[in-house]
Amino acid sequence: MTKNKPQRPKGGARAARRAQRLAPNHTMLPGLTNTLPLCDILDGAQIERIDHASADILENVGVVFRDDIALADWKQAGAKVVGERVYPDRGLIKDLISTIPSDFTYHARNPANNVALGGRHSMFVPMTGAPYLRDLDDVRRNPMLDDLAMFHKLSHMLPAMHSSAHHIVEPYDHPISQRHLRITYSSMKHSDKTFMGMTTSPKNAEDVMDMCAILFGDEFMETHPVTTGNCNGNSPLVWDETMLGAMRAFCKRNQPVLCSPFVLGGANTPASVAASVAQLNAEALSALAYTQVIRRGAPAIYGHYLSTVSMRSGSPMAGTPEISLMNFMIGQMARHYDVPWRTSNTLGGAKTFDAQAGYESATTLSAVMHAGANYIWHSAGWNEAGMHCSVAKFIVDAEQCAMAYRMAEGLQWDDFDTAIGAVSDVGPGGHYLGHEHTQEKFQTAFFMPELFDNNSIEQWVAEGSVEINERALKRARQLLSEYQEPKLDEGINEALLEYIKKRETDIPAADELNQSY
Repeated sequence: MTKNKPQRPKGGARAARRAQRLAPNHTMLPGLTNTLPLCDILDGAQIERIDHASADILENVGVVFRDDIALADWKQAGAKVVGERVYPDRGLIKDLISTIPSDFTYHARNPANNVALGGRHSMFVPMTGAPYLRDLDDVRRNPMLDDLAMFHKLSHMLPAMHSSAHHIVEPYDHPISQRHLRITYSSMKHSDKTFMGMTTSPKNAEDVMDMCAILFGDEFMETHPVTTGNCNGNSPLVWDETMLGAMRAFCKRNQPVLCSPFVLGGANTPASVAASVAQLNAEALSALAYTQVIRRGAPAIYGHYLSTVSMRSGSPMAGTPEISLMNFMIGQMARHYDVPWRTSNTLGGAKTFDAQAGYESATTLSAVMHAGANYIWHSAGWNEAGMHCSVAKFIVDAEQCAMAYRMAEGLQWDDFDTAIGAVSDVGPGGHYLGHEHTQEKFQTAFFMPELFDNNSIEQWVAEGSVEINERALKRARQLLSEYQEPKLDEGINEALLEYIKKRETDIPAADELNQSY
């Protein structure tokens, strides 16, 4: 006797697939392994020319280190020092940078969110440092600590962001002297991804290191990178006491720093792409080498911030052809020295999230991917030359990074034979929508942006003619409604809060709350 088989509801499989597709999934994408061909615009002789010019700058012009400890360190290392100016020879520079690890792994408090960096391994990091935001109502205003927490929550939930960064926006409701404590705690509390550490003063950097030790343990930090410091140079050819002291705090604890000249092409570098890169390269090499004077083998990242200056207004510009060319060149120089490198991404000078912002950001993102950058900073939210972080742009930028991630993964051949077989099944004049292969692959075959509207004009109008800014803000609200805090260990959380309480007692707040607006 044949048993009756249970009947599957009609359309059940399709409904299940739809439910799976629509279910929230905020799992972080693994660190990117970029398979794209790199855009190498320099030949071997040109790389050597840049390297030689940079060495000449270091040996004959010198770099100012406005820091007595650094000057003493350089003398001890064998460099020529005259006053505040250091003249490291090319042999010393080469020896020192040879000990920088070519790759390493960032360790997050959730090990599933660890990220490899260096070589072909890359990561996307949100913007930081905005003194204003465009909020969930698209209003430009001063940020508060709750706004910073909002961005850290969004960073946690957006799969293409590999870090919660640090002060994505400045929290104006806390004294400047104490902000680094609350910023660091917010990064740690609201996300279990890796994060950045404040380098606004040597002591602030030491506080960040102490808080990291509470979270991860001193011994763990000795052998595992857990955070990132950024040390900006003052182009042309100056490193100051604040940045150098912060650099020492990170390097002594074996934590990576970005050695970042701040380039305003034509203003603090020559009005020449190649010469600007030669100067920037000299500045970066001097700082990279100093990290190894501090501690041999400490991880360090060849950094920069690139902008060109409008010769009409003097304002910094984003998305220009020269910035792309410099990114290509710096990528080649970093690979020449076999060190990881940082760049800036999705930059915009527009005042709102408009077409200018989109074009500038897309141009930069494309160049960054083909330049092979490793630490891809300012990947979400940057607009108005960094003066504000836009919630709407933050959301769309993150999706753009996810699209770039998919492109950089390269071609997938695992289903090629099956897909070719579908051609025989369908034959001339047919369609593939109902084919088994399409049904199995429809979620993954092609990237489907959630924030772009590809419907007909009639459907778009019928649904309210909603433009991308409004769609992105709606998406941000949805994400925040779905947010689930990745809880800190209770003991660690208490220890962090106790540390913050003690340091806020030690650090005078004065009248900074009134002065900071």
